[in-house]
Amino acid sequence: MVRAHWASRSGFILAAAGSAIGLGNIWKFPYIAGHHGGGAFVLIYLFFVAFVGLPLMIGEVSLGRAAQISPVGAFRRFGAENRLWPGIGFLGVTAAFLLLSFYAVVAGWAMHYTWEAATGALPGAADGEADQHFAAVTENSALCVGWQVGFMTLVTLVVWRGIRGGIEKSCRIMMPALALMMLYLFAHALNSSGFAEALNFIFGLHTDRLTAAGVLEALGHAFFTLSLGVGGMITYGSYLDKKTDVVGTSILISGLDTGFALLACMIFFPIVFSFGLSPEAGPGLVFVSLPIAFAQMSGGVVLAFVFFLLLVFAALSSAVSLLEIVVSYFIDEKGWTRHQAVLVSGLGVTAFGIPSSLSSSTDLFGESIIAITGKNWFDSVDYLVSNWMLPMGGMGLALFMAWRMNAAARLEAYGDQSRWLRFYGLWLALLKWFIPLSIFLVLLNLIGVFG
Repeated sequence: MVRAHWASRSGFILAAAGSAIGLGNIWKFPYIAGHHGGGAFVLIYLFFVAFVGLPLMIGEVSLGRAAQISPVGAFRRFGAENRLWPGIGFLGVTAAFLLLSFYAVVAGWAMHYTWEAATGALPGAADGEADQHFAAVTENSALCVGWQVGFMTLVTLVVWRGIRGGIEKSCRIMMPALALMMLYLFAHALNSSGFAEALNFIFGLHTDRLTAAGVLEALGHAFFTLSLGVGGMITYGSYLDKKTDVVGTSILISGLDTGFALLACMIFFPIVFSFGLSPEAGPGLVFVSLPIAFAQMSGGVVLAFVFFLLLVFAALSSAVSLLEIVVSYFIDEKGWTRHQAVLVSGLGVTAFGIPSSLSSSTDLFGESIIAITGKNWFDSVDYLVSNWMLPMGGMGLALFMAWRMNAAARLEAYGDQSRWLRFYGLWLALLKWFIPLSIFLVLLNLIGVFG
């Protein structure tokens, strides 16, 4: 089959930025930054984005562009038929499948809150009202499954239409819309009474709050937020023509992703401090703390609607790339048509995600999973993917490109005529030594070596 390609470089940038910019930026990053005290954590996170995330993104995009095939085939093509390396690609496909299965649940919550904001049904500002409402939403099995299925239907329809007609076209609409909604919300945050306090919290060096666990979480989040370790950028890179500047494009995508994460903090925390809420509210920061604030703000109904619609758009652009990873595997490795691959993959992810939708319910299923793993199904899959599979996928890519891939092929994939060629040695050194060591420390921390 003829390989599909992006219509333009800008289309690829918007799609790749959409893959990276998702709930990790707008939902997860602000609450983990708040949990670890802000400033110093943010600085460490930016360091890891620059010296771990960006080099890995360059590696993924360049490998995909050179191979012109999905992750499993890309590792096989440059791995001299060694059976180990295609397994790294398959690990990424599996991780994408699992990640999307629980990601769609959170996106479903955002869709429900968008609907409630539009109909004026969001909770008020009374003590405990927002907490009780969020608990009621997540414990309502029919509601959670319904919104999860609805979200996956949207994702499947976009991927069904292909690279140019579906993914690229949708991202040309969603990404500018995301930017406009973020700027609209930022303009309101800029005029809030808590803006100065929020800036100090986000950018002040509060080193007393930073722990070793916080440093390792910053590293782990650099994978999650840039959509690394699942082969997404390999897949999107495989639809690039070979003239595209991989390094410059990767820098731009990483910059957009980081900018959105920081902008989300500058939207959240001014609101949090203006209304005396806790920046350490954890995952409930979005679904509990912000609705309390919106209920007390002038024009809060409109702001709430824009904000939760923003969450849905961000989730959709990332979810599309995750499903495309699975779809491209079946197309390239099994010879399926796109429509066959999309239908089977979409239904499979949806079905596997239903237990995550039911994880907050108190039925026998949920209690059984907790008894076995100590976590519910949602948290168990999240833990496996975010803490183990993504870092291992990143380490596999770094080791493959630095130690296994032919030197001439690696240089050509990077761009032997690139204007960034003077940084090739630094990039290769990071892949050889710094990135594998950093990831190894994260894995050691997970098994309790550091206490």
